[in-house]
Amino acid sequence: MSELTIPELSLVVLIGVSGSGKSTFAATHFAATEVVSSDECRALVSDDPNDQGATTDAFEVLEFIAGKRLSRGRLTVIDATNVQASARRSLLALAKAHDVLPVAIVLDLPVGLAGERNAARPDRNFAAHVIKRQHDQLRRSMRGLKREGFRTIHVLDSIEAVEQASIVRTRLFNDRRDEHGPFDVIGDVHGCREELEILLDRLGYVIVRDGEGRAVDAAHPDGRRAVFVGDVIDRGPDSPGVLRLVMGMVASTNALCVSGNHEAKLARALGRGDVKATHGLQETLEQLSHEDETFVIETRQFCDALVAHYVLDDGKLVVAHAGLKEKYHGRASGRVRAFALYGDTSGETDEFGLPVRYPWAEDYRGSATVLYGHTPVPEVEWVNNTMCLDTGCVFGGSLTALRYPEREIVSVPSLRMYYEPIRPLAPPERDPQVLKLSDVLGHRVIETEHMGRISLREENAAGALEVMSRFAIAPADLLYLPPTMSPVDSSPRDGLLEHPDEAFDHYAKHSVGRVMCEEKHMGSRAIVRVTVDGTGVIYSRTGRAFFDADRQSAVLSRVADALAAAGVWADLGASWLLLDAEIVPWTAKAEAMIREQYAKVGAAATTSLPATVAVLEAAAARGADVADLLTRTRSRAANAELFVDSYRHYVQPIDNALGIQVAPFQILAGDSATYERRHHQWHLDLADRLVAADPELFRPTRRLVVETADDASRAAGVRWWEDLTAGGGEGMVVKPFDNLVRGRKGLVQPGLKVRGREYLRIIYGADYTDPATLARLKQRNLGTKRSMALREYALGLEALRRAVSGEPVWRIHQCVFGVLAMESEPVDPRL
Repeated sequence: MSELTIPELSLVVLIGVSGSGKSTFAATHFAATEVVSSDECRALVSDDPNDQGATTDAFEVLEFIAGKRLSRGRLTVIDATNVQASARRSLLALAKAHDVLPVAIVLDLPVGLAGERNAARPDRNFAAHVIKRQHDQLRRSMRGLKREGFRTIHVLDSIEAVEQASIVRTRLFNDRRDEHGPFDVIGDVHGCREELEILLDRLGYVIVRDGEGRAVDAAHPDGRRAVFVGDVIDRGPDSPGVLRLVMGMVASTNALCVSGNHEAKLARALGRGDVKATHGLQETLEQLSHEDETFVIETRQFCDALVAHYVLDDGKLVVAHAGLKEKYHGRASGRVRAFALYGDTSGETDEFGLPVRYPWAEDYRGSATVLYGHTPVPEVEWVNNTMCLDTGCVFGGSLTALRYPEREIVSVPSLRMYYEPIRPLAPPERDPQVLKLSDVLGHRVIETEHMGRISLREENAAGALEVMSRFAIAPADLLYLPPTMSPVDSSPRDGLLEHPDEAFDHYAKHSVGRVMCEEKHMGSRAIVRVTVDGTGVIYSRTGRAFFDADRQSAVLSRVADALAAAGVWADLGASWLLLDAEIVPWTAKAEAMIREQYAKVGAAATTSLPATVAVLEAAAARGADVADLLTRTRSRAANAELFVDSYRHYVQPIDNALGIQVAPFQILAGDSATYERRHHQWHLDLADRLVAADPELFRPTRRLVVETADDASRAAGVRWWEDLTAGGGEGMVVKPFDNLVRGRKGLVQPGLKVRGREYLRIIYGADYTDPATLARLKQRNLGTKRSMALREYALGLEALRRAVSGEPVWRIHQCVFGVLAMESEPVDPRL
């Protein structure tokens, strides 16, 4: 039996005359879904698989289907005669367009056999001369298949060869998806052997030395493997020493190495010598001249055998010297190799005479982490789940590795500058205050500390731009936007849509044993950024200024004084703080909505419905059968009164000089720290100190701690909520006591709101408590809302982290803008 090897991802072109058995061969060795048949495509377009007049349309369909399969990374087999070079040309172009290897399997059987088979088929009426012509075309083609571009060619020239053939699918050299690490991915070494040995030691590798004391291998006691991103040679003081170590690690399977452009050039120089010895190659050749011939031969073989990129860890990690677009991951072509070695170049040169490269990473949206080098950077930085690890060791920078999957950076400084860089390592400084549309528009991906990569839709970004550019305060002042908050699951209790037990159950399910229940003030969410001298800004959850300038100044002055009187400035060592708060009354920000929406609805309902009841009562007194209608209308009239009572609770004026009160419940950040890891009792205790310092301005937030696994504690929490809502309160927010909490599946919801029955009448309408309406509302889907809440929470924390770290305004604004963009998601606003 002969084995025919083909790459797992390839375009297999069957070549043979009509009647040579191609379809039978395909059905025997490939899945039906893998085979695209010209006969079947003729049938699709003309209902007749033998309609030669439909051939052009059929092949358009065939190539369309094949292209879709190849774009999805599926092996595809073309079942057609393909005996003419012109027919194969378009298929080879298809393989090239999708960066897969073309394979030819030729069935070269006797003409007479093919004629007999066609004669035995009632649906075929090919004349003998047609078969002979096809066979002549086949024979002429076979000599040029390799020249046409087929990488693998298998010829079966007898019935026995066809019957004994078996297909063996082989992985591409770059396919290491079954290797899961952990890995230590190391940036461009460029001949800096000493720094490499220091870095490997810091990473925990034990270096093996030969009899002359030279490093020839390095192994990690925990089984970790190093992955070199290429350019281990040239420019530095000891390229042979680096090669000896890297080659030894690769040979012992302690490391993987992809080719860099310098290795590719060295392989050519050692093989043919027809390259210019520039960019450090001359130094390497000079260093190699002092090595024995065996080592030089091994070096050439090693460099020549290096692949351009590796796909690792089930496709989650890609390592390529200059990076790689998503559509090239796991593909094989000259175009893919060129991109992996040199990046996406424009063909132009910059003022230093170096190639101009497109910033492909800024447009990368793939799920795989891509690690690369090639273009030195002063510091590593995540860009859309990609990272450049070349930190210019040979130019006096550092040698950097990334531990994967931990995503930890380990770096050692260069011992000295070995090579003067042509272009400065640091790019031109960008004004940190200047924003660019490209920072926020389009499909964006933001890397966050607590939730990894968060994707923003292009259409949502466009909507946020309108709000941000027309209504929001200056981006430099807008350090944070609060996340949306999800309600609890719908309650199974009669007459109730929300109940505390569902909040307690949710957190117990996520192993949160203690929660903080906080009174939900019926006000407007506000972020207060205040400095120790009383300046700052107060803005809404959409980034708009909360007050006019005079009123804002008065409030901020009082807030700063209270923080001083309470000793908070001194305790936190801060010169500015960011407070999360509610400002009451609701009318401070929502008066127009109350007047134009709720009040008008309430006035219309409480005027018309009693009059309707009176008419129906008169009709009933005359004997009209209106009992059911009268009952429903009386219920609606009562609900309307409850609706008006509900919103009236929240429009009572505040009797102080400012006409408002501030209810702070969390200190988000200061100039030296963020405080999401401080438990909520700590935050509320600080809020109580502000209330004590200025009780006229600050309103306390009532709270209760509940143990989610303790029935008595839970019952006390339910009673507390019932008392709050019975007194006209909106309800409560239930939060993990410890604040930022991670569960088995990632971040746990930062808070769940449990709103009272009568407050929900404002949200869902006066008659929402009717049994049929309530039953429908209980079917609400909270999945998207909760996903939004977590993503906005992570973006908000990332914005705070960047602000406190002193990152530029445009970097902070990306996260803030992302929160606002997420608010454009199509989610029921009543949730």
